[in-house]
Amino acid sequence: MTGCVLGSNCTIGQNVFVGNGVVLGNKVKVQNNVSIYTGVVCEDEVFLGPSMVFTNVINPRSAIERKNLFMQTLVKKGASIGANATIVCGNELGEFCMIGAGAVITKSVKPYALMMGNPARQKGWVSEYGHTLHFSPEGKATCPESSEQYQLKNDAISKI
Repeated sequence: MTGCVLGSNCTIGQNVFVGNGVVLGNKVKVQNNVSIYTGVVCEDEVFLGPSMVFTNVINPRSAIERKNLFMQTLVKKGASIGANATIVCGNELGEFCMIGAGAVITKSVKPYALMMGNPARQKGWVSEYGHTLHFSPEGKATCPESSEQYQLKNDAISKI
């Protein structure tokens, strides 16, 4: 649609809708059957799994037009959203978070958080490579693929 912005090297699957004013950063991958509605901003390297869903109005009604009430959803760099997940509008998905298949996101998500279920709950933490992190008693973990190290402190992750 008009006014949308697509970054470089994006991959767009079949049967994808990109609404007015949507912003997709560089290297965003949109799998088949995804509708990205007005109000959605995806930063660089975001993955949108097959048939995942964004909403843009918190209380839709067929007979009441609420186009002036579209809420923004921000998907931060490197976040991955699994197949058939639903992202309720007005939330922010933190950097490199992982949303499990079929999860329903009803609140904002911390960076590196692993979210699963309906409603989604945090089940752990993931590395930038998408691997579950296992923390030592000192709060340190290593990604098994990249060997990058992470620190867990005050319920937040930082890369060492």
